[in-house]
Amino acid sequence: MEKMNIPEIFGSLVFGEKEMRARLPEKVCNSLLSTIEEGKEIDPGIADVVADAMKNWAIEKGATHFTHWFQPLTGVTAEKHDAFLTPAEHGKAIMDFSGKVLIKGEPDASSFPTGGLRATFEARGYTAWDPASYAFVKDGSLYIPTAFCSYTGEALDTKTPLLRSMDAISREGLRIVRLFGDKDARRVTATVGAEQEYFLIKEEHFKARRDIFYCGRTLFGAPAVKGQELDDHYFGTLPTKVSEYMHELDIELWKLGISAKTKHNETAPAQHELAPVYHTTNIATDHNLLTMECMKRLAPKYGMACLLAEKPFSGINGSGKHNNWSIGTDTGKNLLKPGKTPKDNKLFLLMLAAVIKAVDDYQDMLRISAATAGNDCRLGGHEAPPAIISMFLGDELDTLVQSIVTGSEFVNPDKKYMSFGSKTVPAIRRDNTDRNRTSPFAFTGNKFEFRMVGSSQNISLANTVLNTAVAKSFSDFADVLESAKDFDKTLDELIRNTLRDHSRILFSGNSYSREWEIEAERRGLSNFKTSPEAYAHFDDDKNVELFEKFGVMNRVELRSRREIYFANYRKIKNIEAKTMLEMAMRDYIPAVTRYIGDVSSSIASLASVLPKAKLAKEKAHLEKLTNLLSSLYEAHAELYELEEMATKILSTEEAAFFYCNNVGAAMDKLRYYVDELEGITARDYWPVPTYGDMTYGEIL
Repeated sequence: MEKMNIPEIFGSLVFGEKEMRARLPEKVCNSLLSTIEEGKEIDPGIADVVADAMKNWAIEKGATHFTHWFQPLTGVTAEKHDAFLTPAEHGKAIMDFSGKVLIKGEPDASSFPTGGLRATFEARGYTAWDPASYAFVKDGSLYIPTAFCSYTGEALDTKTPLLRSMDAISREGLRIVRLFGDKDARRVTATVGAEQEYFLIKEEHFKARRDIFYCGRTLFGAPAVKGQELDDHYFGTLPTKVSEYMHELDIELWKLGISAKTKHNETAPAQHELAPVYHTTNIATDHNLLTMECMKRLAPKYGMACLLAEKPFSGINGSGKHNNWSIGTDTGKNLLKPGKTPKDNKLFLLMLAAVIKAVDDYQDMLRISAATAGNDCRLGGHEAPPAIISMFLGDELDTLVQSIVTGSEFVNPDKKYMSFGSKTVPAIRRDNTDRNRTSPFAFTGNKFEFRMVGSSQNISLANTVLNTAVAKSFSDFADVLESAKDFDKTLDELIRNTLRDHSRILFSGNSYSREWEIEAERRGLSNFKTSPEAYAHFDDDKNVELFEKFGVMNRVELRSRREIYFANYRKIKNIEAKTMLEMAMRDYIPAVTRYIGDVSSSIASLASVLPKAKLAKEKAHLEKLTNLLSSLYEAHAELYELEEMATKILSTEEAAFFYCNNVGAAMDKLRYYVDELEGITARDYWPVPTYGDMTYGEIL
């Protein structure tokens, strides 16, 4: 393997602080860095200087074009590329890029989802430079991260509300840290590390399966004879081709300044994971979107396809995107670090109480942030969190919370060190908490892990909700503490009362169990088992009040997203239903019919030389085939009829619920008969790669 200087290549395609200091006048550089570090408004007077330096650097890196890179409400990114080239006199050309063009772009907004915010004829939209996310060069273009809004100022993207939520948590968080004597912090920041799970299959299998090609997941497929029963894939040896792919993926990401850190095999066969180092929320979001893009773009070079869907294969683990979220100051202080004696760390306890209150008060919005048609296939299974939001703190913090609420003495249940019982293996320090892999929202030492987010999702909404809900807690707390006559007494009461009033959200047991579902209902926790059930609460009054209070989203913007989510769910299920109908009629029915014909001919031939009694099993097999085929035809007709009905429903919300409750059941029925036939049809006749072919194909 070729030797490389990783520190040298890291961020080599990014116009970051190193390049800024090298290429910009000191005054301009300091002004720009102040904007980035302190969240200040950009000085328009420096735009031309920055643009020229950025252009010259990009051209040196091989760029000929630039693009405003943004995140419309499609779940993916968008880009329109313009050349630096500008015609000049005498048939010549110059390479030009102005500050005005750097700061503002005008993409057509009419073809992006707006949820009724804009009519089709109202096409104008604006992209605006986000200086806090560094520009980078990729595929011959300078990429400029931007926000995207309508002509009338409403956010048409996922980044704008995220940036607003970052301002909210910083503004309200500073009120809290100032009360504890911190005069140095200029910002309170939310940081995120998004673990990305994915599947790799052979590219030829990807192209041969129209369900995966169109929908990202299998809509049919009988279980393979071997799945994940032996747990031998998890953390197992990386197959050579996969290892080579991961190595190049790391390099490509490092060049873009993405701190890819950990890689390993995940639980299911053909499943893997990549985890980065933490970054501020907006940059972490940009990096995760780039990571997903690089994963998919690079896989064909190795004869593979990368699947980011939450549940590509039924019956084995699906993929999530664990959203590791923490809060700290720009001076490097982690506000969720318990310290050696958490019971005496009042700032930590207040932070903990703030997050507990936020998750309890806005559990519906957190559930919505992870609600997609694809994630519905994953959530609630014995591999992923249930649809019920709850929080796990671990033994130490659970005990501490109970002691605070009851006023009893705190006795730490954990030992500080643990021994392996072998003289050659040193004793190691035990963490403050164990891990509960069934919990949707778990404390893991100095951060919370929101495990519900789906693998294909943009993490913006989840973090927008977290930031804003916690900002609300901070605001409420600061209002009380700033007017307190006895600060210490008021602080203790505030922590105790908050933990008591919101303890219903805390649960340390098995979140997969039916007993927990019953207990959660008794506690009054929400349980939206499907995405449409969750979407219906998007613009509840309390949610509107939250986002409007902090200027993150107004009622109109929330309603538009509600409409877009329902519409997107409807479109996805429509595509899936049509794909199932086509595959059943054009692939499976002809294949099974041919097989039945050949089996029938074989039985007829054998009947001329064997007594009837000897052919009983052959005839039973033929009868089972024909009965299943007949049922398959009926299920196909039923799904076709329901799909036709669904397309005629005018209301996107009604249509989404119809697809969820009616079309979905018909899809399951059609799948059942196809999968049953797969198990008894000769392999040579089956028209598509099977689960076994695909999940173990990467190492064949």
